[in-house]
Amino acid sequence: MTATAVRRSARTSPSPRKPRPTYRWSSRAFVLPALAVVVVLLYLPFVWTGYLSLTEYDGLGDPEWVGLAKYAEMFTDEGFLAAVGNTLLWVVGTLVLPVGLGLLIAVLAHDLEGSFWYRLPFLLPYAISGIAVGVIWTFILQTDGALTQALRFLHLPGTELRWLLDAPLNTIVMILAATWQGAGVNALLFGIGLQSIPKEPLEAARLDGASGFTLFRTMTWPMLAPLTTVVVGLSIVGSLKTFDIVWGMTKGGPGTSSETLALSMYKASFVDHDYGLGAAIAVFLTVVTVAGSVLYLRRQLAPAREL
Repeated sequence: MTATAVRRSARTSPSPRKPRPTYRWSSRAFVLPALAVVVVLLYLPFVWTGYLSLTEYDGLGDPEWVGLAKYAEMFTDEGFLAAVGNTLLWVVGTLVLPVGLGLLIAVLAHDLEGSFWYRLPFLLPYAISGIAVGVIWTFILQTDGALTQALRFLHLPGTELRWLLDAPLNTIVMILAATWQGAGVNALLFGIGLQSIPKEPLEAARLDGASGFTLFRTMTWPMLAPLTTVVVGLSIVGSLKTFDIVWGMTKGGPGTSSETLALSMYKASFVDHDYGLGAAIAVFLTVVTVAGSVLYLRRQLAPAREL
């Protein structure tokens, strides 16, 4: 057989097939129960909620199809617009106060011996439920409450302020209550991040003359960026669905002056029994939360993908 015939025979002869791995399908089978739970408990309820948002439904009888009427009603309602503004205020306040204060506590306690014990008092309020936090701070901030009496006893200004009755003051003091509850866990997370930073780059920066805020800005903060992305992302999602503290302190009042989107959704559904409007607010809140989270994470993770 000539060399040409050998080459032709090699080209025409079928190459042996590689056995298809079966372990992939067997491993995927273990994921199916968890996937089924997610579909049943998350996706199907969202689809049903989306359908209800296009109907008039009070919980009795069959839903009546009204199209986008509930969305039109939602966007023209002054209470809903106030809830959007309050929710945005919660987002900004949550990022500035609980996250910022948690970072400050973690940085100040990092180099101290027994730093965990310095962070522990700030962490304890996180073990209290949001409703309990609301009850505690209502006792402090209510009309002629503990704070007003303390200011009057010390002859300090502020006794005339109605902490929970005037907007936007009521939303601001509730953000302070949420800060009291959430700053400690942020300090714990940032403390873990600081402990994971290698010491060699910091020591090299100190030898080059960096110290204090300069060392933090140029070395520590960039190396905390991955953890900061997680903490800020969780804070954004948590602030967008704020409910328990507001319900425990003001129930959204007076009127709708301190309502958030989550509270508006609850009142429309379970107080006014307008399930179509409540579903429309729920869909809007879900879309805003998912869109905000995706845009933030894509913006933060884009530099990492470019490396």
